[in-house]
Amino acid sequence: MTLSYSDVAEIVKIVDSSNCDEVSLELEGAKILIRRKGASDPAPAQVSAAPAPVAAAAPAAASPAPESAAPADSAAAPVSGNQVVAPMVGTYYSRPSPEEAEFVTVGAQVEVGTPLCIIEVMKLFTTIESTRAGTVKAILATDGQMVEYGQPLFVID
Repeated sequence: MTLSYSDVAEIVKIVDSSNCDEVSLELEGAKILIRRKGASDPAPAQVSAAPAPVAAAAPAAASPAPESAAPADSAAAPVSGNQVVAPMVGTYYSRPSPEEAEFVTVGAQVEVGTPLCIIEVMKLFTTIESTRAGTVKAILATDGQMVEYGQPLFVID
């Protein structure tokens, strides 16, 4: 049995909405250990399963954020528009690999389904796609940054 993205996301949501500090789940060939911040052992969440595909390999080091990006902690005035939010907690990556170009930049025209970024959760890489057509007005996360569930990542108008 393999775990799909939706299976892992549902497990994380359940842990997030519960009073549990730790959940350990072992299935055929996969073991998941999820710990909340502040739990007795500060070890990060882990999964032991088949390695991720080479095409979705994690960047070796976080690359500097492009000057066109507007990080969430920036002192700039908030940008209004339709936000694309993180559907999970994980590490935000703006490009498929360190050698490749960013998925999108500020000012880019996107259609529904256009890849915007990747979020890595426990070595599972999920491509976040645009839910609407329009122009990218702002990028609110920086490459390699941990993002929270519901955190705004992009503004698209």
